[in-house]
Amino acid sequence: MPAAGSRQLVSLAMPPGEDFLAAFDEAWDADHAVLPLDPAAPRAAQERLLAAMRPDEPVDDDVALVIATSGSTGEPKGAQLSHVAIEASSRATHDRIGREPDDVWLACLPWHHVGGLQVMLRSRLLDIPLIVHERFDVERFRYAEATLTSLVPTQLVSLLDAGVDLGRFRAILLGGAAAPADLLERARSAGARVVTTYGMSETSGGCVYDGRPLDGVEIRSLDDGRLAIRGPMLMSGYRLRPDLTAEALVDGWLVTNDLGQVGAGGRVVVSGRADDVIITGGENVVADDVAAVVARHPAVSEAAVVGVPDDRWGQRVVAVVVGEVTLEDLRDWCSMSLPRAALPRAVVAVAALPRLSTGKLDRLAVRGLAG
Repeated sequence: MPAAGSRQLVSLAMPPGEDFLAAFDEAWDADHAVLPLDPAAPRAAQERLLAAMRPDEPVDDDVALVIATSGSTGEPKGAQLSHVAIEASSRATHDRIGREPDDVWLACLPWHHVGGLQVMLRSRLLDIPLIVHERFDVERFRYAEATLTSLVPTQLVSLLDAGVDLGRFRAILLGGAAAPADLLERARSAGARVVTTYGMSETSGGCVYDGRPLDGVEIRSLDDGRLAIRGPMLMSGYRLRPDLTAEALVDGWLVTNDLGQVGAGGRVVVSGRADDVIITGGENVVADDVAAVVARHPAVSEAAVVGVPDDRWGQRVVAVVVGEVTLEDLRDWCSMSLPRAALPRAVVAVAALPRLSTGKLDRLAVRGLAG
């Protein structure tokens, strides 16, 4: 256990709501940091994350939040955010979207992700009323008396399909995954004032709105095509991983795994990922992690997993396997050790996985097989 008087990392595995808020306030009032966990994650996944985050070890003086994330390897990482970074992000958001006397935030995203947690934080830091939905529900959303909310594309599709009046919201922040152009056109035609956002745990959430960096944010494209970000809302590093911190933070810049360009007038265009993370329904899914679980199925001898474009989910997880297994059986198998977002949504059986002359998996060919 930490020494007496040292700052601790308090893990909270509970859904959004009053209990979470009370525990959160208690931790911050005691000058401890908070690590939100997914309460619905399998126990094995939670234990793996806690083993990497080591809550029994003290945290640095400037750390207020540790947000769990993962890179292309799927290795759990904890982005450490300071009070200064969190407040800078909250204020920059409202500097961009404005603030009205009757504003009310509606929180309907999970709070173990930075995008959902930031709704709560903006409300509390800037004294804006908050409505909390423990989970996203279309009918409950329909009647919520709020002016601001944050969604992922999957939720937006569901709301449009149900004919929910989105015009009553002054701004809908849309992030978590790239939004298809036809979805944005559909939403705006229905009267929704959608603001597309780009950001990540390491930037305290969205730091680019509608292609324009928030005030105080600088973005540039590196020689290898990756985007680098600088600004007051950056993380201070990854918890207990100085090696990963040194790779990500270079001379004050966060080097991302996103490919993109900064065009005329500083407009940022994100074109893809430099790693193999699948973003589906606003959730990050590591393809190799899912493939490893799929390959352990008794009826599967080899497996590869890729993300393919999907109008509702952004990307859908597709398993390409050598063997004979139904999608239902495979999803049941994977659900024992993977979160729901990582479960395959389609399975394609092949005689052999395509490989390059080096023996490495031909990911482009696999993607073609997956559709």
